[in-house]
Parts: sequence; C-alpha cells; structure tokens
Amino acid sequence: MTATLADVLAVTEELWPASGAESWDASGLISGDLAAPISRIHLTVDAVADTVDEAISQGADLLIAHHPLLLRGVTSVAEDRYKGALLARLIRASCGLLAAHTNADVVETGTSASLAEKLGLVDSRPIVAGETSSRGIGRVGVLAEPTTVGRLARLLGEILPATAGGIRVSGGFDDPVSAVAICAGAGDAYLGEPAVISADVYITSDLRHHPASEFRENALLSGGPALIDVSHWASEWLWLDVAAEQLRTALDGVTVTVSDLRTDPWDFVVVQ
Repeated sequence: MTATLADVLAVTEELWPASGAESWDASGLISGDLAAPISRIHLTVDAVADTVDEAISQGADLLIAHHPLLLRGVTSVAEDRYKGALLARLIRASCGLLAAHTNADVVETGTSASLAEKLGLVDSRPIVAGETSSRGIGRVGVLAEPTTVGRLARLLGEILPATAGGIRVSGGFDDPVSAVAICAGAGDAYLGEPAVISADVYITSDLRHHPASEFRENALLSGGPALIDVSHWASEWLWLDVAAEQLRTALDGVTVTVSDLRTDPWDFVVVQ
C-alpha cells in the first residue's frame, strides 16, 4: 500500500518524538495534506531556494529539513518574501514540508550522536540529559585511541563536508585529547556544563567572540578543554544519512534521498 503523509508523520514521531523538542522550537509539519500519497522523500539541513528546487526537480512528495523554515513568527507568506515564495513553490508542486529540529538533536541517533559515531567515541552520553538518560543535548565520550587537538581537527576536516569557513581551533596543536564533548549546531549555551568543562576538547559551531574568549581565559587559569568551531551546517549534515536510512527501513517502497547541496551561508574566505 502507498504510504500517506499521515503514515510518514507516525514514523517520524517514533524516530524523533515531538516531546523531545525544546519549548522555543517549531519542529513538525509546516505544510502538506495528511492524505497525500508519499513515494519520495528528500532530506536537507535547510529549506532554502536551492534545496526546494532540488526536491521539486526530483519529484519529492515531502521535503524534510532539519531547520524549521518558520522558526520565528511571520505575519505574511506573500511571495515577495523568501519564506512565502518557498512555501508557494512547494505547495504548487504538491511537496510537503516537515521540520525535525531539536527533537532530532536529542535522540540516540541524532545530530551530535551521528558526529560522535563518526569520530568513534566510546560510551558516549548526553552533555545535558533529556527525557531519558540516553537522550539529551550533545554527546560526550572517549576516543578509542587518544590523539591531539591538531590531529582531531584534521580528522574533522576529513569527516565533515568542506565549507568556506573551515575549522577554527582554540588550543595547542599537540595538546593531548581523550575525552571529547560535542554539540552539533550552535553550542555556546553549554560552555559551562560540567561534562564540557571536564572534557579535553569541545566541538561545536557558531562560537562568538566574547563567550569563546572568556572560556579560553578561564581555561588558561583553572583548566578546561580546547575549542573546535566547525560549520553549523556541516556538523548537522552527517545526520541526514542516518535519518534517511531509518526512514527507508520504516517506510517500505518509499524512496529517500539526501541533498548534497551546501547550505552553509558563506561562499568564500579571504586569508590575511
């Protein structure tokens, strides 16, 4: 039997329960007819013009984005504004739009867990526990083999898709690393968490000047991890393949594809 959008929503609720979303989040169905048949699903980190066009050109019936298109309130979806234009294009193409955001971050196979798996972390657990001891924000664990900050940064460069901003590091190249804390996406809100402070390195994205500077100075004074700042988009892109495989297993006969389009907002960097 052909799956419907309602069937897909039942599966995504099992995989990424809405109860796991942060209170400020806007995960869930954004547009689409619950009775519509779904034979092809396309996955992306961001619903932007390029990924919407890609989904439509591939004949997708549903676009699942990690980041909610309507995270912040809007008062208009007129087509002279990009969010309205994107929604209109999707609706005209009979392609639904679903966001799986913080509810997909916190599960055992979520964004941070996917990066932790690629790095080979052992006995990883959440930085901040959520509904269960195995679910929550971020992951912290131990490398199967100790390394250094510089080598770990280089390994991340091999694992993550390339972006203009590259990988920024605060710490000594040869500083030893065994315990690693990870928060895919923006993670400066967790700089003060005990699991982060006790690690040898903290990998996250979107670190701003003042929080990073203050953290570095405190670490120099009383100890703390090195910082590795990677692209927000790249840190979460790895999860798409994991999510796609879960959907393929649960939805027999539905084709699930992953976008390789870079939706990191930066195009190039000038090295001084």
